[in-house]
Amino acid sequence: MIQIPAEFFAQIQENGEEHYPEEGAGLLLGKVHGEIRIVEQVLPLENRFQPGARHNRYMIEPQDMLLAEEKADELGLEIIGVFHSHPDHPARPSEYDRQRALPWYSYIITKVTDRLAIESRSWRLTDERIFNEEQLQIK
Repeated sequence: MIQIPAEFFAQIQENGEEHYPEEGAGLLLGKVHGEIRIVEQVLPLENRFQPGARHNRYMIEPQDMLLAEEKADELGLEIIGVFHSHPDHPARPSEYDRQRALPWYSYIITKVTDRLAIESRSWRLTDERIFNEEQLQIK
């Protein structure tokens, strides 16, 4: 399960709406307590995929990950996942997402249609490279 405060959940949805019709993206910072992940900060990042293909792709560059890790360390947190939006596409991982995802992270995907966040769901990738939906609890 992943728990996220309502204010951070709203930031994720707003990020998707602001970037529509392109994918918005960022990182989830927080702590892990057994099987429960608790989001304590969201960190929106620039989608660095090539212009013209950002409507169905996002990329987080290694230097952005490094800066995010440093920020997480400063806050006593860790990177526990990634969020991104799917403009006019369901809130489930695409094959592209599966190929680039890392096991252990949570992936919150938000469907955005006509600049309106419709649905958000969270997913975890197994070592066998299969996405399983995880419970998303908004607090």
